[in-house]
Amino acid sequence: MLNRSLVRGVEVLRAFRPGADLLGNGELAERTGLSRATVSRLTQTLVETGLLEHDRARRAYRLAAHVLSLAHAMRAGSPVLNTVAPLMRALAEKMRINVGLAVPDRDEMVYLESVRYNRRVALRHVVAGQRVPMELTSLGRAYLAVAPEPTRRALLAQFRSRRPTGWGQLRDEIQSAKLSVEQRGYCSAAWQPEVIALSAPIVLADRPIYVLNVSVATAANMDDVEQELSGPLLSLREKATAALLASG
Repeated sequence: MLNRSLVRGVEVLRAFRPGADLLGNGELAERTGLSRATVSRLTQTLVETGLLEHDRARRAYRLAAHVLSLAHAMRAGSPVLNTVAPLMRALAEKMRINVGLAVPDRDEMVYLESVRYNRRVALRHVVAGQRVPMELTSLGRAYLAVAPEPTRRALLAQFRSRRPTGWGQLRDEIQSAKLSVEQRGYCSAAWQPEVIALSAPIVLADRPIYVLNVSVATAANMDDVEQELSGPLLSLREKATAALLASG
């Protein structure tokens, strides 16, 4: 049975995102759907446990340093990152491209690792922990292609509700990506101007679904980029899968 207080505390922590580093109880209540009284009790507890800092002058809260230490412990101790990250770095350095590894979190994808070899400064800012939209990116669409059907249906319903305008085209793009993963092992997308990304899922028994991607900033067309990068991406997935299976 879930501990409701713990679940609500986690929801408060989830409310903090880049660009929203300082939040008051009212904003937290709006973002979490919890009452202000409940949020007030939770933020007090989170401050006392060292997970939030209280800015008394602004009557608001920010994430505390202990949260960063938890993230560092996760990354340093992750057997997946220890196994796959060296393979990612080798490919990024060899081809001078961006290589990423992500997992789903609700309706978004979260980077576990991001190796950036791109001239565009904005793209080099993609770091571990960064979130991207699931429905718009090759990362998310590759995940949706192999997600359990009940999960996939629920997520598509969320996307449809969030993006009613143009839903038909978006649905078709997600379905096309699914077919591409089934037939070719990867899918592609260009959700940022002049940036093309290819992604391939890693599906292993009793493990989360991981997604590898490669991307470049280019004015070339999609077919040319796929021809250049699909082979290296699929080779990376094969090596990563074998390494993960060998690591137990």
